[in-house]
Amino acid sequence: MGKKIAVTGGIGSGKSTVLSILKTEGYPVFSCDELYKSIVTTQEYINLIAKHFPTCIVGNELDKTRLSAIVFKDKTKLALLNSLAHPLIMRDLMKKMNQTENELSFAEVPLLFEGNYQTLFDAVFVVMRNRENRIQSVIERDAIQKEQVEDRISSQLNYEDITVQEKLKKDHIFILENNQDICALREKIKTLLKIIEN
Repeated sequence: MGKKIAVTGGIGSGKSTVLSILKTEGYPVFSCDELYKSIVTTQEYINLIAKHFPTCIVGNELDKTRLSAIVFKDKTKLALLNSLAHPLIMRDLMKKMNQTENELSFAEVPLLFEGNYQTLFDAVFVVMRNRENRIQSVIERDAIQKEQVEDRISSQLNYEDITVQEKLKKDHIFILENNQDICALREKIKTLLKIIEN
């Protein structure tokens, strides 16, 4: 079984771009967001949401807009939603990563440290990007207002926080700065790959 590498970072930091580069380099890549899209249609998940967020189920289907409006304004409810969704996502992710025959496989895991899932991986790439670039990226990607992006950023781990920075200073955690163009990012990824592969 090869090494499993998590790619994480705040919203708009460029995790998907990193995964795209890794895919073009020939590595198997997985996304928790993509897995979530398949989980939300399962009866197992709909039953969980119906129990804890009954107003978000309409005709036995999840109303994602209504659910987002609730959880991104209330950290307690967001934590509850994560506690329902994440175990299902990680179960499916580990199953898929274990099936790959490549020496290295990568997974985009947005809430890695919040869920304390870093122990499941051999190494972690933390994508860092300045706040303004992140906000602009999400506004363009999701066609939402700046205030909505700010809500999402404030609901996540603050990677710029000094205490968080200290926790990231571990042998298997690598910071990947993403404040330049895609060519610079690609070169940084290649440098990290050489370290990981040795």
